[in-house]
Amino acid sequence: MEGKGPLHNLLYELAKLPGVGPKSAERLAYHILEGTEPEAQALARAIVDAKEQIRECSICHDWTDGDPCPICANSERDRSMICVVEGPKDVLAMERSGSYRGLYHVLHGLIVPERGILPADLRLKELYERLKSEEVKEVILATNPTKNGDTTALYILNHLEDVPIKISRLAYGIPVGGDLEYFDEMTVSMAMKNRISVQK
Repeated sequence: MEGKGPLHNLLYELAKLPGVGPKSAERLAYHILEGTEPEAQALARAIVDAKEQIRECSICHDWTDGDPCPICANSERDRSMICVVEGPKDVLAMERSGSYRGLYHVLHGLIVPERGILPADLRLKELYERLKSEEVKEVILATNPTKNGDTTALYILNHLEDVPIKISRLAYGIPVGGDLEYFDEMTVSMAMKNRISVQK
């Protein structure tokens, strides 16, 4: 498909997106082509601008176009709590629920030894540095209830065993194996409210 002209190249690139198969790529491509040239240019510009301007927050490592991000910069957030999540999409899920007013720490992945993803590949060192602050009283482990999510949560728990901070885990009201980003607001809200202590 690649190298056979602009349409084939467009289809090829769109099909690389997660959740977009050949048929979805066709629908998206023809939608773009049937739109106006200014609309296509606006889409292309938005993609380039996002890639050029969005970066990791130097504190929580969420995606942001300003540093620190709006959540870290908000003096009204509860700075005694840090919610540890796998990725930036999970921050959006938590914020949509409206049930949490603390800070976040984004790992940008989970520990997956069989794929060569080890603790050093995540933003764990940065998390441990943040926890040296006397303000932090609780760490909420909000990794997904999957094998890799549980492995990562257990690794963090073991690493913080001697740190005098409350450690809790979201109480998921969903089947094991789900992804936080797909939960509805009520499920996330109840999981936050009913989180359980996992401190040893």
